[in-house]
Amino acid sequence: MAILCALASGSALADDIHVPMHGIAAGTFYVEASVHGFGAVKFLVDTGSGYTAIDTGMLEALQRAGNAEFVKKLEGIMADGSRRVVPVYRVPEIRLGSCHLRDVEVAVFGTGTRPILGMRALSRVAPFTFSTNPPGISLGRCDTVTTAEAEVNHGAPTGRDTTSDALTQGLDEAG
Repeated sequence: MAILCALASGSALADDIHVPMHGIAAGTFYVEASVHGFGAVKFLVDTGSGYTAIDTGMLEALQRAGNAEFVKKLEGIMADGSRRVVPVYRVPEIRLGSCHLRDVEVAVFGTGTRPILGMRALSRVAPFTFSTNPPGISLGRCDTVTTAEAEVNHGAPTGRDTTSDALTQGLDEAG
Protein backbone atom coordinates (compact mmCIF):
# COMPACT_ATOMS: atom_id res chain seq x y z
CA MET A 1 0.00 0.00 0.00
CA ALA A 2 1.39 3.42 -0.91
CA ILE A 3 0.32 6.80 0.40
CA LEU A 4 1.15 9.73 -1.83
CA CYS A 5 1.99 13.01 -0.17
CA ALA A 6 -0.76 15.59 -0.62
CA LEU A 7 1.89 17.98 -1.92
CA ALA A 8 2.46 15.80 -4.97
CA SER A 9 0.59 14.11 -7.73
CA GLY A 10 1.49 11.10 -9.81
CA SER A 11 3.57 8.08 -8.87
CA ALA A 12 7.20 7.63 -7.91
CA LEU A 13 9.50 8.39 -10.80
CA ALA A 14 12.26 6.08 -12.00
CA ASP A 15 14.91 8.61 -10.95
CA ASP A 16 13.46 9.13 -7.46
CA ILE A 17 15.70 8.19 -4.57
CA HIS A 18 14.26 5.27 -2.60
CA VAL A 19 15.05 5.14 1.12
CA PRO A 20 14.01 2.01 3.02
CA MET A 21 12.04 2.35 6.25
CA HIS A 22 11.77 -0.06 9.15
CA GLY A 23 8.55 -0.68 11.04
CA ILE A 24 9.17 -0.81 14.80
CA ALA A 25 5.66 -0.91 16.24
CA ALA A 26 2.17 -0.86 14.78
CA GLY A 27 1.93 2.11 12.45
CA THR A 28 5.35 3.64 13.16
CA PHE A 29 8.16 3.70 10.64
CA TYR A 30 11.79 4.74 10.99
CA VAL A 31 14.30 5.79 8.37
CA GLU A 32 18.06 5.63 8.78
CA ALA A 33 19.77 8.96 8.17
CA SER A 34 23.07 10.68 8.79
CA VAL A 35 23.29 14.08 10.49
CA HIS A 36 26.36 16.10 9.49
CA GLY A 37 28.62 16.44 12.54
CA PHE A 38 26.81 13.73 14.51
CA GLY A 39 26.50 10.50 12.51
CA ALA A 40 23.87 7.82 12.05
CA VAL A 41 20.37 8.47 13.42
CA LYS A 42 17.10 6.55 13.15
CA PHE A 43 14.33 9.11 12.62
CA LEU A 44 10.66 8.38 13.22
CA VAL A 45 8.86 9.46 10.04
CA ASP A 46 6.01 11.65 11.29
CA THR A 47 3.84 13.40 8.70
CA GLY A 48 1.85 14.91 11.58
CA SER A 49 4.87 16.81 12.88
CA GLY A 50 5.82 20.13 11.34
CA TYR A 51 9.44 20.18 12.44
CA THR A 52 12.21 17.63 12.49
CA ALA A 53 13.07 17.06 16.16
CA ILE A 54 16.23 16.10 18.01
CA ASP A 55 17.08 15.85 21.70
CA THR A 56 19.42 18.00 23.79
CA GLY A 57 22.14 15.33 23.75
CA MET A 58 22.35 15.42 19.97
CA LEU A 59 22.26 19.23 20.00
CA GLU A 60 25.19 19.36 22.45
CA ALA A 61 27.26 17.04 20.23
CA LEU A 62 26.41 19.14 17.16
CA GLN A 63 27.34 22.35 19.00
CA ARG A 64 30.70 20.90 20.10
CA ALA A 65 31.42 20.15 16.43
CA GLY A 66 30.26 23.63 15.36
CA ASN A 67 27.29 22.20 13.48
CA ALA A 68 24.26 23.87 15.08
CA GLU A 69 23.16 27.48 14.73
CA PHE A 70 20.36 28.94 16.89
CA VAL A 71 17.46 30.25 14.76
CA LYS A 72 14.50 31.10 17.04
CA LYS A 73 12.15 29.90 19.75
CA LEU A 74 8.74 28.44 18.96
CA GLU A 75 5.67 27.78 21.02
CA GLY A 76 4.35 24.41 19.97
CA ILE A 77 1.16 22.52 20.71
CA MET A 78 2.09 18.99 21.70
CA ALA A 79 0.12 15.84 20.87
CA ASP A 80 -1.44 15.93 24.35
CA GLY A 81 -2.69 19.52 23.80
CA SER A 82 -0.13 21.15 26.10
CA ARG A 83 1.96 24.11 24.94
CA ARG A 84 5.75 24.19 25.11
CA VAL A 85 8.38 26.71 24.02
CA VAL A 86 11.24 24.98 22.21
CA PRO A 87 14.43 26.27 20.60
CA VAL A 88 14.96 25.78 16.87
CA TYR A 89 18.45 25.29 15.45
CA ARG A 90 19.77 24.93 11.91
CA VAL A 91 21.96 21.91 11.16
CA PRO A 92 24.13 21.86 8.02
CA GLU A 93 22.86 18.60 6.54
CA ILE A 94 20.71 15.54 7.01
CA ARG A 95 21.31 12.75 4.50
CA LEU A 96 18.62 10.22 3.62
CA GLY A 97 20.28 7.63 1.39
CA SER A 98 21.91 9.67 -1.38
CA CYS A 99 19.54 12.60 -0.80
CA HIS A 100 21.14 15.58 0.97
CA LEU A 101 18.96 18.12 2.79
CA ARG A 102 21.03 21.15 3.73
CA ASP A 103 20.35 23.86 6.31
CA VAL A 104 17.60 21.91 8.07
CA GLU A 105 15.74 23.57 10.94
CA VAL A 106 15.25 21.23 13.91
CA ALA A 107 13.24 21.69 17.09
CA VAL A 108 15.09 20.60 20.23
CA PHE A 109 13.37 18.63 23.00
CA GLY A 110 14.61 17.05 26.25
CA THR A 111 17.15 14.27 26.58
CA GLY A 112 15.82 10.93 25.42
CA THR A 113 13.28 12.36 22.98
CA ARG A 114 13.15 10.21 19.87
CA PRO A 115 14.41 11.89 16.69
CA ILE A 116 11.53 12.80 14.36
CA LEU A 117 11.63 13.56 10.64
CA GLY A 118 8.84 16.10 10.15
CA MET A 119 6.98 17.67 7.22
CA ARG A 120 9.14 20.80 6.85
CA ALA A 121 12.03 18.53 5.85
CA LEU A 122 9.90 16.06 3.88
CA SER A 123 8.18 18.81 1.88
CA ARG A 124 11.59 19.88 0.57
CA VAL A 125 11.90 16.55 -1.26
CA ALA A 126 8.31 16.47 -2.56
CA PRO A 127 6.85 14.86 -4.40
CA PHE A 128 7.45 11.85 -2.22
CA THR A 129 5.74 8.51 -1.87
CA PHE A 130 5.40 6.84 1.54
CA SER A 131 4.97 3.08 1.15
CA THR A 132 4.16 0.63 3.94
CA ASN A 133 4.58 -2.55 1.88
CA PRO A 134 7.45 -2.68 1.27
CA PRO A 135 8.25 0.07 3.77
CA GLY A 136 10.10 2.97 2.21
CA ILE A 137 10.00 6.54 0.99
CA SER A 138 10.65 7.56 -2.62
CA LEU A 139 11.99 11.11 -2.65
CA GLY A 140 11.34 13.13 -5.79
CA ARG A 141 13.44 16.28 -5.46
CA CYS A 142 16.83 15.64 -3.91
CA ASP A 143 20.16 17.33 -3.90
CA THR A 144 22.78 14.63 -4.37
CA VAL A 145 25.73 16.97 -3.76
CA THR A 146 27.21 16.86 -0.24
CA THR A 147 27.65 20.01 1.83
CA ALA A 148 31.44 19.81 1.44
CA GLU A 149 31.13 19.47 -2.36
CA ALA A 150 28.71 22.42 -2.51
CA GLU A 151 31.15 24.60 -0.56
CA VAL A 152 33.92 23.80 -3.07
CA ASN A 153 31.65 24.36 -6.08
CA HIS A 154 30.26 27.86 -5.47
CA GLY A 155 27.70 27.48 -8.25
CA ALA A 156 26.05 24.38 -6.75
CA PRO A 157 22.49 24.73 -5.47
CA THR A 158 22.41 25.21 -1.72
CA GLY A 159 19.38 23.08 -0.96
CA ARG A 160 18.43 25.79 1.59
CA ASP A 161 14.79 25.95 2.58
CA THR A 162 13.56 29.14 0.92
CA THR A 163 9.89 28.48 1.50
CA SER A 164 7.78 30.85 3.55
CA ASP A 165 8.70 31.17 7.19
CA ALA A 166 5.05 30.61 8.09
CA LEU A 167 4.99 28.06 10.86
CA THR A 168 3.06 24.85 10.47
CA GLN A 169 1.32 22.28 12.60
CA GLY A 170 0.18 24.68 15.34
CA LEU A 171 3.59 26.21 16.01
CA ASP A 172 3.83 29.96 16.58
CA GLU A 173 6.92 32.10 17.11
CA ALA A 174 7.55 32.80 20.78
CA GLY A 175 9.11 36.02 22.01
